Amino acid sequence: MNEASALAPARRVALVTLGCARNEVDSEELAARLAEGGWSLVEDAGQADAIVVNTCGFIEAAKKDSVDALLAAADLKTADHAPAVIAVGCMAERYGAELARELPEADAVLSFDDYADIAAVVDRVVHGERPPAHTPQDRRLLLPVSPVERQAAVHGPSRDDDDDLRGRPASGPPILRQRLGTGPVASLKLASGCDRRCTFCAIPSFRGSFLSRRPHEVLAEAQWLASQGVRELVLVSENSTSYGKDFGELRALEELLPTIAEVEGIARVRVAYLQPAEMRPGLVTAIAATPSAADYYDLSFQHSSATVLRRMRRFGDTDSFLDLISTIRAAAPQAGIRSNVIVGFPGETLEDLAELERFLTHARLDAIGVFGYSDEEGTEAVDLPDKVDPDEVRRRVEQIASLADELVSQRAEDRIGETVDVLVESIDPETGNIMGRAAHQGPETDGEVTVLGVDLGVTAAHPAGVSIGDLVLAVVTDSDGADLVADARPLVGL
Repeated sequence: MNEASALAPARRVALVTLGCARNEVDSEELAARLAEGGWSLVEDAGQADAIVVNTCGFIEAAKKDSVDALLAAADLKTADHAPAVIAVGCMAERYGAELARELPEADAVLSFDDYADIAAVVDRVVHGERPPAHTPQDRRLLLPVSPVERQAAVHGPSRDDDDDLRGRPASGPPILRQRLGTGPVASLKLASGCDRRCTFCAIPSFRGSFLSRRPHEVLAEAQWLASQGVRELVLVSENSTSYGKDFGELRALEELLPTIAEVEGIARVRVAYLQPAEMRPGLVTAIAATPSAADYYDLSFQHSSATVLRRMRRFGDTDSFLDLISTIRAAAPQAGIRSNVIVGFPGETLEDLAELERFLTHARLDAIGVFGYSDEEGTEAVDLPDKVDPDEVRRRVEQIASLADELVSQRAEDRIGETVDVLVESIDPETGNIMGRAAHQGPETDGEVTVLGVDLGVTAAHPAGVSIGDLVLAVVTDSDGADLVADARPLVGL
C-alpha cells in the first residue's frame, strides 16, 4: 500500500485547468497519478477534499485568470467543509514562494518537481501540512546545453527501442494519463520546453530546455488515446518543428507522423505550434502526403518586419514568409494556416506596421490572433529602448485586429464551394445539424462548421448512423467570420 492510500482511502479531488493544450495534457497526467494514489476525481469542486488548480503563467491576462480560479476555489471553503486549495502549473512554477506570500488563500504552491509524488503531497496538504513553496529557478539550467546530450541525461546512454516503429506491437510503455473529457479530440505531447530565446517570452525559463519524447512513447500514447475513443490527435509542444533534434534526427516528425496516422481508430492527426524559421520542405511534404494528416499549419509568425523580428530574436520577413505559404499551398491548395502577431513591440515604427499589413493582406490566413505588446517580467524585451506608448499600442491592436477580421472573413468566403471533411463534435437531434471542424480548423481557435441536412440514419458511408467522432463530407455553402455552413445532403452516403 502506498503512502497516499494508507493516509486516506477514497479522498476526492477536483482538477481545474487553465491555459494551453499542453496544460490540459499535464492535468490528465496529474489525474492519473492522483488516481493511482487512491484519489477519486470529481467534477464538482464543492464536493472535493482538495482542489488542484493547474495555472497558466504566460501573459498577464492568463495569470489574472489563474489567480481568480484560485480565489474561487478558496471561496468554496465553509465551516463544515474546507477543501485544500493547491496551485500547480506554470504560474506556480514561475513564482513559487512569491505567489504563496501574495496569495495566502492557497494552501500549497507546488513545483513541476512535485508532480511525480503528487498524490502523497496532496494528502499531506489535506492533513494540514503546508509544504514550503519552492524558490523558482531557471529550468534551462537543469539539462545539458547540448540538445543531443539531454536524452542520455534523462534516459541513459543507449536506447534502441525506436527502431522500425511500423513493425512494433500495439503494446508499449505504461500510459500515465487519465482522460478528463469525453470528446473525440485529444492533444498528444511531443516534447516539453523550448530552446528559442525570443525576447518577449519567459516560457523557456520556467518550462526548461527542449526535450523530445521518444517516438515509441508518443506512438504508445496515440494507441492508448485511440482505445479511449479519440478520433483526432493534436500533436503539441512549445515548438513541434524541433522534435527529434535532441536525439540527432531532424526528420523525426516526418517519420513519426505517418506512423501515428496509421493507428487504428484515428481519423485525423494535426500538428500544432510550428516555427516558421524551422519549417522544412520535407515536413510540408510529409503532411501533404499522409492521408490522415490535416493540411493545417499553426505557424508562429509574430510579425513580418525583419527589423521587429530581429529585436524579438526571431528570423524571417514578409517575403520569406509568403514564400513558405506558397510552398504549403502548392502542396495542399486547401491548407489551413493560422498565426498570432504582436503589435506595438519596442521600436515598432509605422513602416513596420505597414509591412505587417502587407504580409497579412497577401498571406490569406484562416485565423489570426492579434496581441498588443506589454512588458513581461524576466524577459529581455523589458529593457529594450523605444517603447511604444500604451495608448498607441491599443490603437495599433484595433487597426490590425480590424484588418485581420476582414481578411479571415474573406478567406472563409473563398472556401464556399469547397468539399470539406468535418469531424462531428456535436449533433442536434431535432434538426439533424452537425457542429464540427474541417481539416483547416484547429480546436477552439479557428472557427467551426455547421453541417446542414445530415441524415442521422443508416447510410452507405455511415452504416450505424452518423455519430460523434465520424468524418462527414460536406460542401461549403456560406460563411460567417471564420465559421462555415455546409450541406451534407449531396455527399453523405457516397
